[in-house]
Amino acid sequence: MNANRHENSGPSRTQQITLRGPAELADALPFMLGFHPTDSVVLVGLHGERGRFGGRVRLGIPSSPREWASTADHLAECLVEGGARSGARPDGVVVFLCQDPAPGETGRHVMERLRPFSQRLRTACGALDIPVYEVICISDGLYFSYCCPDARCCPPDGTPLALSGTTVTAATAAYAGMQVRGTLRDMEARLKPAGGPEDEEQRAALDAAAASIVPRILEGSEEQGRVNVREETLRLAREILRRFANPKLPKSPKTEKFPETAMSPETRAPSKDPKPSVEMANPPGMTIPGRTLVDTSERDAADDALITPEEAATLILGLQDRLTRDRAAEWMEGWEGTAALRLWRVLARRCVTPYQEHAAAPLTLVGWTAWSTGDEPTARVALGLALGADPEYVFAQLLHQACNEGLDPESLRSCLRSERDSRTASDQIAPASSRRVRMRASHRQGTRSALGRAGRQTGTRDRRAAAGVRPGGPAADRPGNGSPRHGGQRGSRSGR
Repeated sequence: MNANRHENSGPSRTQQITLRGPAELADALPFMLGFHPTDSVVLVGLHGERGRFGGRVRLGIPSSPREWASTADHLAECLVEGGARSGARPDGVVVFLCQDPAPGETGRHVMERLRPFSQRLRTACGALDIPVYEVICISDGLYFSYCCPDARCCPPDGTPLALSGTTVTAATAAYAGMQVRGTLRDMEARLKPAGGPEDEEQRAALDAAAASIVPRILEGSEEQGRVNVREETLRLAREILRRFANPKLPKSPKTEKFPETAMSPETRAPSKDPKPSVEMANPPGMTIPGRTLVDTSERDAADDALITPEEAATLILGLQDRLTRDRAAEWMEGWEGTAALRLWRVLARRCVTPYQEHAAAPLTLVGWTAWSTGDEPTARVALGLALGADPEYVFAQLLHQACNEGLDPESLRSCLRSERDSRTASDQIAPASSRRVRMRASHRQGTRSALGRAGRQTGTRDRRAAAGVRPGGPAADRPGNGSPRHGGQRGSRSGR
């Protein structure tokens, strides 16, 4: 997430364990966030006499030291305000500074360079009457304590972090089903263009799609052009969702050249020499260096191969319409939610220069779908990137705030289900109503013609037609054929 966005969440409801000393605090940090927070400052609130973990705030470390003072004040205020909203003002704070060394630096160099920032954070929290009990710097596989004066437990050159997956925290997290999703840098990379020769092909497809789609939206009569583009976008998206769920034939030149990549790793036929699955090789709560990155890269490459540049461009341009995006947000559960999350990731990676701002829509859908399916760390990262692409994107702002405040996504899921059901019911009623109107028109015309041939006067003819022919035709008095009931006013959602 960029330096303009913070993360804040309420007190943890997970199983409690006791942490003692800087070593166990440093080991617990990735499990609190769900990822390794590269290039980040993290503040964790403590509550009660036993120092229970509560709200936490994360922000990218500003590159300029001139921004450190304002950033420290902002983070301290966010932590206190978040605690006040949840009714639990923190009684203390633990601070983490995480940053990899620059070329030519060591972990200790990073620690010394960030020391003024750590002091400013302690001052900012102290000004709000919140004591800082520990400040830890994590860099180059080492941790350093800014507060512990004892060189026997916290030597100046740093202490190596415990081997991943071997600590009490990792064991407890594995038992609870928690997992670390790699580093923040890796998670963001899955949602950004990778760069390379494919970008030029995607850029050309986006240019062509913009030249074709935008005039149709702007020049259509009475919004008809926008409606047509919306339906075509959603129809294509549904087709690709089914393609993800059951990949069959290759759909792009890449998959024709390498047919095996047309299938995701989950759907490929087992080989004669089966390898352990990701879950077996990387149990929940434990990470094996390099393994997770390789697995996700392979899956992302397989997903990319299932969508042509032209299809991706059509969807990216179509999702810029707010109503289209809201309809797409209804794919949030079950196999649809799983396939949609993969699709939105692909589209976010296809928003190449100069279409970076267009990524706000698919990134917001990534955040919503991840949050809806219980993956809050991915949701926060995606929503932060969406706000980085377009800081004024209202839907991302609302979701980001709701996710960080620990709200239940079920209320929004229920609203989307209700709108989908109402629209489906209206679509089913509309054809039946149209048939009745056509039947009534033809019936009246035939009756009046027959009466006219009998030599009746005009006034009498009209009265007898009205008396002898039911307006709804022969089926008007059948059960269930009355006037269609409205499903209620369509709910409105703020957002772009």
